[in-house]
Amino acid sequence: MSDGHGPTPETPSGWSAEQPPPYSAPPASPWTAPGSPQQQAPAAPPYVQPPQQQAPYGPGPQTPYPPYPPHVPGPQPGYGYMPHAPALRPGIIPLRPLGLGDILDGTIKLIRSNPKAVLGLSAVAALLAAVPLAVGQAFLLNAMGPALTDPSSAATAEAELGSLYGVLGQYGGTLVSYAIQFVVVTLLTGVLTRILGRAVFGGNISAGEAWQLVRSRVPALFGVVGLMAVIMLVPVLVFVLVMVAITLNASADDLGWIVGLSIVFAIAYIAYYLFFRTRFAFASPAVVLEGRGPIDAMRRSWHLVSGDFWRVFGILLLTSLLVGLVAGILTVPFTFAGTLLGMFGSSSVAATVISAVLIAIGATLGAMFTYPFEAGVAGLLYADRRMRSEAFDLVLQTAAIEQQRQGWVHSSADELWHPSNSARS
Repeated sequence: MSDGHGPTPETPSGWSAEQPPPYSAPPASPWTAPGSPQQQAPAAPPYVQPPQQQAPYGPGPQTPYPPYPPHVPGPQPGYGYMPHAPALRPGIIPLRPLGLGDILDGTIKLIRSNPKAVLGLSAVAALLAAVPLAVGQAFLLNAMGPALTDPSSAATAEAELGSLYGVLGQYGGTLVSYAIQFVVVTLLTGVLTRILGRAVFGGNISAGEAWQLVRSRVPALFGVVGLMAVIMLVPVLVFVLVMVAITLNASADDLGWIVGLSIVFAIAYIAYYLFFRTRFAFASPAVVLEGRGPIDAMRRSWHLVSGDFWRVFGILLLTSLLVGLVAGILTVPFTFAGTLLGMFGSSSVAATVISAVLIAIGATLGAMFTYPFEAGVAGLLYADRRMRSEAFDLVLQTAAIEQQRQGWVHSSADELWHPSNSARS
């Protein structure tokens, strides 16, 4: 080693004979102020190349190079980046706050995961409600058919429609269908909600087991539906009574403003109906999954919707439009064929029966899809609101991890929906 003033030392063993010149500081810049002394930078120590171990030519021991780390394709995380772990999804939905796509996808998975219970029960309920309505419409169309083919018999057809037989055919089937629908849809909603509560954890439940769990909640379910019917029908009854009183004392000149008043009421009633339907959309899930009474369940639904009214309203309205569109596609061909056959089927008994069967099939197919889809969306939207307002997803995740460790879904998972398991209820 030399300090730069002595002779160059001998080349160490293993070094190349040609070495770069020793490192020295660059000369001072000539651009200095006039009269100022040149500032000489201190000399840096000479550059010394570290010894390199040369591999000998020919066979012999060689120093192995360290292996390169394995290459991982794809983008590498930047500084401070920690990828989020995917949410647990043991069943039909991820256990986190849900988006619209999650809710619709979860409803479809609910139907596909347990089609025998979901679609089977929905088909039975739809058929029970559709048969009386189809029979009434078939007899009504049978009575109207001769008037369309033979105008001279219009007076006879009108007399038949005005008779007791005609009135029962027009309105009797509809009233019976609504009464049956009130009962079976209420029971179906409870059973489907219980199936959904287990499907969230990836468990399947039979229709019989679901009924055993829901049977004790049936009175509360009918209480909710009855209170909803009162809330929806009272304004209509009041308006009808007012309009009857006005019409009895009105003249022909008052017909215009009476029609205008009816249109204004119809628009206001649609807003009224949608508001309360949204506010009490979670009453049935609260009855079935939380074990609440009718009034308490409606209060609970009102509280859950309060934090996100317009989002709940939009999802429910969009669901109704989608379901109505699909149900119409399934229903219209059968209803159209049954209507044509009933009106132009030569008023025979066979034509009437076939017409009623076609109309019933169309109504059953439409309702068989409508009932479970609307119940599924309402139940999953209820779960989403609890996740967002009560951190209920943490409860579900903890339970799902334990159930995955055990390897099966225990019936005690139903108890997790009780409000005592929420952060805030």
